[in-house]
Amino acid sequence: MRKLLQFILLIVFLTGLTYLYTPPVAALEKTKDAIIVEVEGDPHEHEQYITKYHPEVQVVAVYDQLLTGLALQGEPKQLAKMTTLAFVKAVHPTTVYQIDTGTNGSPAPTVTELEDKLPDLVFPHVMNDTRYTGKGVKIGVIDTGIDYTHPDLEKNYAGGYDLVDLDDDPMETTIEEGKPTLHGSHVAGIIAANGDVQGVAPDASLYAYRALGPGGTGTSIQVIAAMEEALKDGMDIMNLSLGNAINGPDFPTSMAVNRAMELGVLVVIAAGNSGPDNWTVGAPATATKALSVGAAAHTSKLPYLVEPNTEKHIPIQPIQGSPVWDLKKDYPFTQSPQEATGHILLISDKQKNILKHVQQAEQSDVVAILIEKTIEDTERPPIDWTAISFQVPIANISTKQAKSLREVAQTKQIYLETKERTFNPGVASFSSRGPVVANWDLKPDLIAPGTNIVSTVPGGYQALQGTSMAAPHIAGATALLKEAHPDWSNEKIIAALKTTAKQMYNEENEWLDPIVQGTGLAQPKRAIEARTIVYNSSFAIGMPEGAFDDKKIQLKIENTTDDPIRYSFSIPHVQPGISWQLPLTFELQGNEMRTMTVDTRLKQTLLKDNIHQGWLTLNGSTETISLPYVLVHPEASYPKAMGFGISPNAYQPKTWSYQIYVTKDVEQVAVHLYNPDTLMYDRRLLLIDDPAVGMNEGELTADEVGESGFYTALITIQLTDGTWKTEPTPLLIENETYEKTDDESS
Repeated sequence: MRKLLQFILLIVFLTGLTYLYTPPVAALEKTKDAIIVEVEGDPHEHEQYITKYHPEVQVVAVYDQLLTGLALQGEPKQLAKMTTLAFVKAVHPTTVYQIDTGTNGSPAPTVTELEDKLPDLVFPHVMNDTRYTGKGVKIGVIDTGIDYTHPDLEKNYAGGYDLVDLDDDPMETTIEEGKPTLHGSHVAGIIAANGDVQGVAPDASLYAYRALGPGGTGTSIQVIAAMEEALKDGMDIMNLSLGNAINGPDFPTSMAVNRAMELGVLVVIAAGNSGPDNWTVGAPATATKALSVGAAAHTSKLPYLVEPNTEKHIPIQPIQGSPVWDLKKDYPFTQSPQEATGHILLISDKQKNILKHVQQAEQSDVVAILIEKTIEDTERPPIDWTAISFQVPIANISTKQAKSLREVAQTKQIYLETKERTFNPGVASFSSRGPVVANWDLKPDLIAPGTNIVSTVPGGYQALQGTSMAAPHIAGATALLKEAHPDWSNEKIIAALKTTAKQMYNEENEWLDPIVQGTGLAQPKRAIEARTIVYNSSFAIGMPEGAFDDKKIQLKIENTTDDPIRYSFSIPHVQPGISWQLPLTFELQGNEMRTMTVDTRLKQTLLKDNIHQGWLTLNGSTETISLPYVLVHPEASYPKAMGFGISPNAYQPKTWSYQIYVTKDVEQVAVHLYNPDTLMYDRRLLLIDDPAVGMNEGELTADEVGESGFYTALITIQLTDGTWKTEPTPLLIENETYEKTDDESS
């Protein structure tokens, strides 16, 4: 019976049900002599206890606002003893934050060299079309640290803390300390560089809080602790260009972000780079009160290939950091490394050690390289392209296009010509989409430039893309608003940015969905000069309860001018099952604020079982304001589980910790492992009866975890109505302590 069920689940898996977008979780990288633990009770009393009874362990810091815990330093054996103390919560399985962008330690280019090498560059100062510079505003960058010796950053660098090494030196990881990083410096430069590159707010004060160590890796505990340090240092704004795959609103980092907002800090967070699918905004960008930012794409030219005989257009995706693909004539195509000289070479990403094959091809004087992309990035550990120094243009090509080239090349020599296509502004395809499970919130809140952004890195400059680059644009923009209106609350600043955002269109001249762009592209100057501010300009209507439901939304509108303004709502586009009762035409006197009710009446039987979204239009005397809304049908397809990962417990030998986030009431969750190539069943890894809604954590022995390898983990969820849902996710296991039994070996 069990084999039959496994077979059925595999067939369900192969039919392509909702995919779980979760990157593989690697082994946690912990420092050898420092830990941060969460504790029960008063952390200051526990500090006194450890100081008195365990003097060999140093209490480096005490956290008592966003996190209740201690930072401890000492020998590994001494630290292991600390985790057994009665008041210490186990160093529980924490989400690993991984910043993909790193460096191989090679010299970074100058701005001039970048401009000569790369097209369509975007400089952060372009967003600041105001007379303000962020002067007097303190911004904390929670990231990989900052190269505070960089000539464009040293003027504005004002301090910070290192939550990896637990000291006052939040420098980026250098090559002597491990895999070097550059992400935090790039983020900081977008906010407030002041040199050859100018940030959005070039006179703001920068503080660095290094929560991510070598290779850009850190944990949620370090991130929360870094936020608490920033809070104690009196930051006005925090920027978190990091995230995970958990779409729920109640993950610890999201709750910490909400708490920081309540305490008066404006927190700006990158939405994530897991687009273009829905439900991919990850914590802590799911935090209800924070400003979640997606990535806008500017007007750009992208290369594609043409096979002259057939005139077939072949799309390609240039790999970031490689030379520009701007070949001036056609070149012969080959898939044989022995014929690479003077050719465009096709390599499959199925090759083991693909970086070695690329390097060998470059040494043979290849013209350019095409990488056949057979495996999605979410289905395996990412290729570390920073490990090589690019010599020739390199781009990804789909399996379908590669197959077509091979078929033509079997009968004759073919040549490939490079051409360009212009893309209009919009939202970057990688930018994560909403909404958020459980509370059905509308995220991201807005978008900002996120492609080909030039900024500072250790030793020079680099052009990077991602929502990590979009968020600091907004952090800088909020600094401009704080300088322009020091009496405005954080709530008012966020509302002004969202109210005055510019809606983005697709190629058919239709507005992009709210869950893609939020209220639209931020416009700081318009926000500073806003005549009208709508405080809850994104309507998260929620999920209808019962056949008929009446959802009321409280709308707060402020006239910031000295003169009266008359307002009216346009009747929204009619959708079956949704009817609106909107306020009649009304007038606000100068500097008046009024709260009114928007009534949404829902008839569930007429609603399609998916996500419903659109825009309401508020017409003022001199402006039109677009207000996005989202509604989720109870039967809409959304992930029931996410964020699954396992990792070795650093302080308990032969013990592994697991975590999985459940988004609704379910009877059971099971995790089975399959070979990703053959899809043959291997073993059951985990079974949880009656899991809690939210994060579920526990431990496994090394033997229960089993043999190392790269697997497809099939997460099977039994719902309370007896139905089953399956969601596959990639999983990398590196279990050095596991030893096969005699029976397994035979």
